[in-house]
Amino acid sequence: MTISDARTPAPATSEPAASNLRWLILAVIAIAQVTVVLDATIVNIALPSAQADLKFTDDQRQWLVTGYALSFGSLLLIGGRIADLWGRKLTFLVGIAGFAAASAVGGAAGSFEVLVAARVGQGVFAALLAPAALSLLTTTFTDPKERAKAFGIFGAIAGGGGAIGLLLGGFLTEYLDWRWCMFVNLIFAAVAFFGGASLLEKSTVTERPKLDLIGVATATAGMFLLVYGLGNAHTKTWSSPQTWGYIVAGVALLVVFTWWQTRAAHPLLPLRILLDRNRGGSFLAIFILCAGIFVIFLFLTYFLQQNLRFSPVESGVAFLPMLATMMVAATLSTTVLMPKIGPRPLVGLGMLSSAVGIALFVFLDEQSTYSGGVLPGLLISGVGIGLTMASTMNVGVAGVDPNDSGAASAAINAVQQVGGSIGTALFSSVAATAMTNAAMEGKTLAGAAIAGYNAAFGWSAALFVVGGLISVFIIKPGVPAELDTSAPAIHV
Repeated sequence: MTISDARTPAPATSEPAASNLRWLILAVIAIAQVTVVLDATIVNIALPSAQADLKFTDDQRQWLVTGYALSFGSLLLIGGRIADLWGRKLTFLVGIAGFAAASAVGGAAGSFEVLVAARVGQGVFAALLAPAALSLLTTTFTDPKERAKAFGIFGAIAGGGGAIGLLLGGFLTEYLDWRWCMFVNLIFAAVAFFGGASLLEKSTVTERPKLDLIGVATATAGMFLLVYGLGNAHTKTWSSPQTWGYIVAGVALLVVFTWWQTRAAHPLLPLRILLDRNRGGSFLAIFILCAGIFVIFLFLTYFLQQNLRFSPVESGVAFLPMLATMMVAATLSTTVLMPKIGPRPLVGLGMLSSAVGIALFVFLDEQSTYSGGVLPGLLISGVGIGLTMASTMNVGVAGVDPNDSGAASAAINAVQQVGGSIGTALFSSVAATAMTNAAMEGKTLAGAAIAGYNAAFGWSAALFVVGGLISVFIIKPGVPAELDTSAPAIHV
């Protein structure tokens, strides 16, 4: 078995040595993934301090979050195809190095404009890094048993990265400075870069088909307009032309992109990747999961800090129980449960558990405590997120031709970004409407805020139930052949 990301013969080596290298590679990939995922939430903790330091307005503040999501989400498909065409190792190293450079600029920013530019730069290089990391994981672990363990760990990291960002952001902001929420990426990036440079084998690409320029243009513009429109829903209204107009334009371009992919000689995203039932069901589940997770990280953070008076550090620590159950569930789902029962019941159970955990937050009020009101929901939702994220990410790339692994990995990341953007827009709108109605009914400011949170939690739980039923209907019963641990390893 080879640890290379290309179809080249493996050098003669002992199995224990090769296995050790694979797990070291997993550590490097995991560190890179943490760097990308935690940056979606770590900046949220730093925003108040950065705003006081750089003197930007509340309306400008959203661009520090939206700028990252826009560049990351709109460029993911081209980033994944670049990994397939030019080699995963090179793409991975360029991505992590560029991400570090953008983070350094952001940490040293002396103005709002420079900080926004740095966040956009982070998104650009994350769009290279994230697909390359996931495709490297797919091509490194070819043995079904080892792949199950690797995806259990990777799925837990992908699902828990937001909580890690909140915890780390709290510590850095409270004890150092908000700029360290950017500078800390240099530490992660250095480890990932030198680890990747020394452990990953260089790809030997024999064919370099022309890049699908029409596909690049329509996919990038479509994703940009869609995410931009969804971001506007949070600060404007759903009826605003700046919301629905951009969304409609983005969807139209993505429809054109899909049509073109059936005719392009070298498609950016081969549709054969999406037409597999198991993969389609897993993509849908990831989309819903990322849309629903938003309410936990945002509204629960507000509740902890504004109602329970937790400090930023205490708020981050409060999410650790969820992270623990998430990691346990993710590992068990891929190593023990999936080889026996397949992904279908795991996705159903995971989505239902997530719904139950989030539904418990609907009962939060001004008298609620952490141990009685918050902790049970965190523990249960952590189990659900772990079961769903690990199993769906495994199924989402299982059985994909190695030459398409970058495109499949990019598609998963794109689904996550769009899901998160829709969750941000949808549930922020739901919370704002409920908050306004509660205030008009005479509730206190704190009571109205909690009413908004409760509404968002309720709709999120309902989304998990409906999405879980649809996903289970699509995913086939049984254990897919490529995930059967009794099967021999596939050499790629």
